Amino acid sequence: MGLIREPLDVDFYFDPEPLTIEEKDAISKYIQEYKLKEKHKHLPKEKSIRLTKKRQKEMV
Repeated sequence: MGLIREPLDVDFYFDPEPLTIEEKDAISKYIQEYKLKEKHKHLPKEKSIRLTKKRQKEMV
């Protein structure tokens, strides 16, 4: 992957337009849904308990 260089006699200027209320709401909604999905994705799993012979005797 290489660098993209500007030509010597050309300058690139970007003037971003402010977001509308609908766009802000859509972005906020997407972020909330994404966080909920990721939260449920990384829930800890229940650990299983290995029973040794000693513990098996204690349980009986």
